[in-house]
Amino acid sequence: MHLHAIPAFVDNYLWTLVDGERAVVVDPGDAAPVQAFLEHEGLRLEAILVTHHHPDHVGGISALLERWPVPVYGPQAELPRIPQLTQTLADGDTVEVLNTQFSVIAVPGHTLGHIAYHAVARGFLLCGDTLFSAGCGRLFEGTPEQMHASLQRLAALPDDTLVYCTHEYTLSNLAFAAAVEPHNGDIQAHLQHVRALRDAGRPSLPTTLRLERTINPFLRAGVPQIRAAADEKAGTALGSEAEVFGVLRRWKDGFRAA
Repeated sequence: MHLHAIPAFVDNYLWTLVDGERAVVVDPGDAAPVQAFLEHEGLRLEAILVTHHHPDHVGGISALLERWPVPVYGPQAELPRIPQLTQTLADGDTVEVLNTQFSVIAVPGHTLGHIAYHAVARGFLLCGDTLFSAGCGRLFEGTPEQMHASLQRLAALPDDTLVYCTHEYTLSNLAFAAAVEPHNGDIQAHLQHVRALRDAGRPSLPTTLRLERTINPFLRAGVPQIRAAADEKAGTALGSEAEVFGVLRRWKDGFRAA
């Protein structure tokens, strides 16, 4: 199996799993680039995986189904907002596509019903808008406590897990990470690496959980330097890691790189 990043909109990646002549697309917010890729590569679509209901993740489903009447898997909790789902999934469920079994992980925060797909045997994670490289999704529906818990579940997966996020946000996320932890050499080194990738027109993804534990402030709320930065931003000594996370998320919402 191979995973291909189909660019869409300004910064979306529509990850497409390919095995021989068969393909599965994840979060197809736009049908046109998916159709073009399938036709160019001589592939047939076999299924669609959905992580959450936002339009840039589901907007192309109906058009794809007109050409390819395939199963559509997605979060049970968001069925009212994704009526094209043919099989709903909840935390702990498994689904098999392209001879690959995925474990479903509920990761509320960005949306309340958001799910992620973990290919345990193949060592990769499709996490939608929950975890980004050096960042995480905005809290459109959930609470800081929910998102922090969701990220901790993902962070507990094996170090070498490949993380396939759905947006190219890495440079802006690293700018924020560097503002929070200005003396973190891993952040500075990865920032240079990602700049080179983007200058060459290459994606910064996938990332790995091993790397994210060193550069992603949202996975590092328990690190003293992160807590100190959040305390200073809040103007008070914070309590739980979830409180630290909440301050970081609000800080990032209004952050503009210099």
